[in-house]
Amino acid sequence: MIKRTIEISQEPAYLATKHNQLEIRHGDQLASSIPCEDIGVLLVDHPQTRYSHSALTQLAEFNAAVVLCGRNHLPVAVLLPISDHSNVVWRLRDQIAVGRPLSKQLWQQLIRAKIRASASNLELGTPAKSKLLELARQVRSGDPTNIEAQAAKIYWKNWLTPEISFRRDADGGGLNSLLNYGYAVLRAAIARALVAAGLTPALGLKHANRGNAFALADDLIEPLRALVDQRVRELFYRGIVDIGPEAKAGLLTLLAEDVQLGSESGPLMVCLHRYVASLVECYQGEAKKMLIPERWPSM
Repeated sequence: MIKRTIEISQEPAYLATKHNQLEIRHGDQLASSIPCEDIGVLLVDHPQTRYSHSALTQLAEFNAAVVLCGRNHLPVAVLLPISDHSNVVWRLRDQIAVGRPLSKQLWQQLIRAKIRASASNLELGTPAKSKLLELARQVRSGDPTNIEAQAAKIYWKNWLTPEISFRRDADGGGLNSLLNYGYAVLRAAIARALVAAGLTPALGLKHANRGNAFALADDLIEPLRALVDQRVRELFYRGIVDIGPEAKAGLLTLLAEDVQLGSESGPLMVCLHRYVASLVECYQGEAKKMLIPERWPSM
């Protein structure tokens, strides 16, 4: 079942639970009541939102991710459940036991998929698209020559159109803020899928920072960034260049959009769990390749 993404941003709210339902109240009025089991991500972007303890604990018990936004409207924290997966200890051992060769091979798959996904966002027959597809074929185990960075330089130069200049800046505003917002929501959804599978998000394949609790989510998001890029570009063409209700709604609904996963298709949030399951199979030596979500229909 596709889980719902709930956003709190328009007015102050009080969140509580009753009979396993999340109640959203505005003042004395009950605005809505949603089964906790139906919620995948709760994103809160209003500074005056209040919570009962049971609201947070029951959302965690039903494996929902709670994303908190800061003053700039970008996510600053994620509350994830502590997995009750029956094999969580074995999953941790599998992660710790992953050797460098396997990590490098999986990273190669992720970066190849990322570059191909980026190419799918560019116009057919353009030199930039052809160059990206060629670069994807050149990625070696571990990407020692940093083909990823070479591809990114070409991609962002041509992301909108060659005539419209855009510079990707993680600290920038405007379209950069929209990209950051979309990436952060997707990152939280991936982290939720990792925890649900009994994996520890802090143990990454390539990303490794002593202060990063979501390194593995940062690895797995790489091939999916192009999905966010495409949605932000659509918003740009509609004249939406800053974070607001319409922009956030457009980015949040991305989790419910259909994607291709191998020979199957389905909502992105559902496919994230299959994506993570394929990673577990690689960890356990049952498979050599991950199933990575792609745009649907694949281009």
